[in-house]
Amino acid sequence: MPTMTFLSLFLNSLNGSFPEFVIRSGNLTFLDLSHNNFSGSIPDMLPEKLPNLMYLNLSFNAFSGQIPASIGRLTKLLDLRIDSNNLTGGVPVFLGSMSQLKVLDLGFNPLGGTIPPVLGQLQMLQQLSIMNAELVSTLPPELGNLKNLTVMELSMNQLSGGLPPEFAGMQAMRVFSISTNNLTGEIPPALFTSWPELISFQVQNNLFTGKIPPELGKAGKLIVLFMFGNRLSGSIPAALGSLTSLEDLDLSDNDLTGGIPPELGHLSHLTFLKLSHNSISGPIPGNMGNNFKMQGVDHSSGNSSNSRSGSDFCQLLSLKILYLSNIKLTGKLPDCWWNLQNLQFIDLSNNAFSGEIPTVQTNYNCSLESVHLADNGFTGVFPSSLEMCKALITLDIGNNRFFGGIPPWIGKGLLSLKFLSLKSNNFTGEIPSELSNLSQLQLLDISNNGLTGLIPKSFGNLTSMKNPNTLSAQETLEWSSYINWLLYSDGIDTIWKGREQFFEKTIELLTGINLSGNSLSQCIPDELTTLQGLLFLNLSRNHLSCGIPKNIGNMKNLEFLDLSLNELSGAIPPSLADISTLDILNLSNNHLSGKIPTGNQLQTLSDPSIYHNNYGLCGFPLNISCTSSSLASDERFCRKCKDQYLSYCVMAGVVFGFWVWFGMFFFSGTLRYGVFGFVDCIQCKVMQKVYCINQFLSRGTTA
Repeated sequence: MPTMTFLSLFLNSLNGSFPEFVIRSGNLTFLDLSHNNFSGSIPDMLPEKLPNLMYLNLSFNAFSGQIPASIGRLTKLLDLRIDSNNLTGGVPVFLGSMSQLKVLDLGFNPLGGTIPPVLGQLQMLQQLSIMNAELVSTLPPELGNLKNLTVMELSMNQLSGGLPPEFAGMQAMRVFSISTNNLTGEIPPALFTSWPELISFQVQNNLFTGKIPPELGKAGKLIVLFMFGNRLSGSIPAALGSLTSLEDLDLSDNDLTGGIPPELGHLSHLTFLKLSHNSISGPIPGNMGNNFKMQGVDHSSGNSSNSRSGSDFCQLLSLKILYLSNIKLTGKLPDCWWNLQNLQFIDLSNNAFSGEIPTVQTNYNCSLESVHLADNGFTGVFPSSLEMCKALITLDIGNNRFFGGIPPWIGKGLLSLKFLSLKSNNFTGEIPSELSNLSQLQLLDISNNGLTGLIPKSFGNLTSMKNPNTLSAQETLEWSSYINWLLYSDGIDTIWKGREQFFEKTIELLTGINLSGNSLSQCIPDELTTLQGLLFLNLSRNHLSCGIPKNIGNMKNLEFLDLSLNELSGAIPPSLADISTLDILNLSNNHLSGKIPTGNQLQTLSDPSIYHNNYGLCGFPLNISCTSSSLASDERFCRKCKDQYLSYCVMAGVVFGFWVWFGMFFFSGTLRYGVFGFVDCIQCKVMQKVYCINQFLSRGTTA
């Protein structure tokens, strides 16, 4: 095709080596073969065959080998994109002589090696990306000469050393990303006064130390600021409140101290805020209204002396995702909290909050999908403000001091709930049967409360727990998109296999019920055995009686079963051995009897403590044999009950008879005379017999 200048075959399923007909199309200036399955090496003859190339895109293929040195002779090439292949051999030095290059993308190749300082000679370069290329290098100060560079992407390598102050010379910089490396030292403040066009600054997951430069406030066009996962210290600069274009702010996983600057309330476009895993303390700044004047604010440290001081935190009306977990926040939530009506995800867990959750206004429009308030000191009844949150998927308010009953409206209005954790509070009363209306519920944890009454039989209607929870390809894509939208995985704490664990990326596959540590009574409903999708079931530390449901073996996917510390009786159902997935079992401290079932998975559960303190059990793994003459377990248990009953009756009869005779003897003189006379007569006869025996023995001795 000698006259063709533009050829794009991107995003197909083409394979084989570099196409021969393309090489014979000598007038090409634009060539895009990206997002295919081409393999082999990149041809050396490109400069001779395609001398007019200005744009070359071979990314997202399977090309291998080294980057051919002949590419350096493509003197008209402005845009070179060969990322996401299997290219090796390091970043070629000859690239530094291609002074006309504007775009260079070599990322996602196992190149290895260092960053050549000669790349600093590419004065026309606007975009440089060598992301995830196994580079082992420092950052060459010479790159600071790239005055036209707008995008630098060097993330996910093994870069070390400091961030050169010379980078301040890259005055056109807009997107700067060196995340997930091993860079150390302080972040040069001059960068932010020299990069007026900066919109994205991402240095997360490194080893940077020192304070966050207050000069950051000069980068007025900044939209994304990610500095999480470093060793930054000091307080959050109040100057960040000047970044009025900021949309995403993540300073989590550092060593930051002080309070949350009230000035952050100026960030009216902020949609994502994460300050988790620091040593930030004090209350959340907020006030009752939008016109409250600033008072008691230490601008030098960003700390507030009054929980109602500062630019109102509740003015962050664009905020959708808020992480303030695992820090040291105290006090009550601001009364204006529910002004944040765009919030979809909130995590305030593992702090020292107290007081009741603020009530909502009648016109509150709740957008919340995930709420995490666990491990605080919140009090009061179940937060009525959540009744308006019809889209709620995850609710975790465990380890607080909430009290009262669990409201039935949860099962009537929050029909999207998948994960509900109310554990370790002071809830009382019965479990509302309305919870069985939550057809999408996968995790129910209401352990360690003061709940009484029965386990609702209607729990057998929990639809999402009936079948193993596997995701279709489409559902996996949708869930991944949701997680990516959050930037972080949703998660929840629950007791799993005897230990408290945090489920994050696998939360969508988690199914289970934990009702342990309450005062529930009577029988375990047979209807629970229809929940064949359950991975764990914990009913321990209650007052449950009757026997273990005979159809327990229907729960084919159960990995964890704890029925310990109850008052269960009777035999262990043989069907329990049919649960091939069972990994942890605890039936201790009950009144179970009979032979322990054998075979299949139960043979691998050889710890005798599983059955401890059930004095009627015998067989493996206990050192108590079941003799051949023993009765069947149920029969022996019934006989034991009858024997005990007979013993009690005999004892009661003896005691009753003794007191009857004693009473008659005490109150009747005639009876006493007759008894004494009878005793004297018996004594006389006994003495006569003894006298005769003595005479006989004495004669034998004399003879």
